[in-house]
Amino acid sequence: MAQTKHTQILIIGSGPAGYSAGIYAARAMRNPVLVEGPQPGGQLTITTEVENYPGFEHEIQGPWLMEQMKAQAARMGTEIIADWIMSVDFSKRPFTAIGDSGMIYSADSVIIATGAQAKWLGLPEEMGLSGFGVSACATCDGFFYRGKEVVVVGGGNTAVEEAIFLTNFATKVTLIHRRDELRAEKVMQQRLFNNPKIEVIWDNAVEEILAESEPRGVTGVRLKNLKTGDQSQIKCDGVFVAIGHKPSTELFKGQISMKENGYLIVEAGTTKTNIEGVFAAGDVTDEHYRQAVTAAGLGCMAALDAEKFLAEHE
Repeated sequence: MAQTKHTQILIIGSGPAGYSAGIYAARAMRNPVLVEGPQPGGQLTITTEVENYPGFEHEIQGPWLMEQMKAQAARMGTEIIADWIMSVDFSKRPFTAIGDSGMIYSADSVIIATGAQAKWLGLPEEMGLSGFGVSACATCDGFFYRGKEVVVVGGGNTAVEEAIFLTNFATKVTLIHRRDELRAEKVMQQRLFNNPKIEVIWDNAVEEILAESEPRGVTGVRLKNLKTGDQSQIKCDGVFVAIGHKPSTELFKGQISMKENGYLIVEAGTTKTNIEGVFAAGDVTDEHYRQAVTAAGLGCMAALDAEKFLAEHE
């Protein structure tokens, strides 16, 4: 017979939002249970240098920062479990969730912090070069390309915004798009076309990311023209994939209100979802900023919202 574990606050997912929620929920003496999910620590575990998280004079490593957050949450009293939630039932309280281990989690309130994943091109060398010239976050990694040449792949608002942002550091930014027109807003396109540092290559797809092993790093990309079939190469020091992010919210379809793109909808200025007692924090709700510090802040908010909810219903 499956075991059942009850908690006042169940946190689904780790990363800055989940661990921060655990810290604050534990400080409120709510004995929270945090189920880490398939990628403990979230996206920062595949990020190398972090220079923009407050409180650190020098750059730190993303995995190290997540280890520190996890240790702090555990020290405060959060029970952290290496499991993966496979299904949830938010139709009645206490809410229930079933883990891949078979464990049944019962909770008076739930904080969803399952994060989001960058969409990638699907190239075999892509993941191996993450942190070594391949990135999905210009805000996170743009600084490391000061005085260098970079490529941005995509054609929507994200790609255009990242290309423009990268001109603050790079000497040249090449935007590669598989179509002959951009999907981005017209005002953003105009800024892009007016920037002398940016070149746009139309109707091309990245076929391969070229790299050296010693020292490990990107040296260029091989392109294929989708209209003519012609192939070409571009030298560059970095490749930024900007074809969007996908929130990890499949688990909550049909139970939590969400936008067409999968991001969970919360009440303005709070982390409250459409279900009383269920809260959402971090990249599952944030499709604009997607920063570790904003996710941590939302995790704090979710824990405070959950604490207030529990206090009102005791």
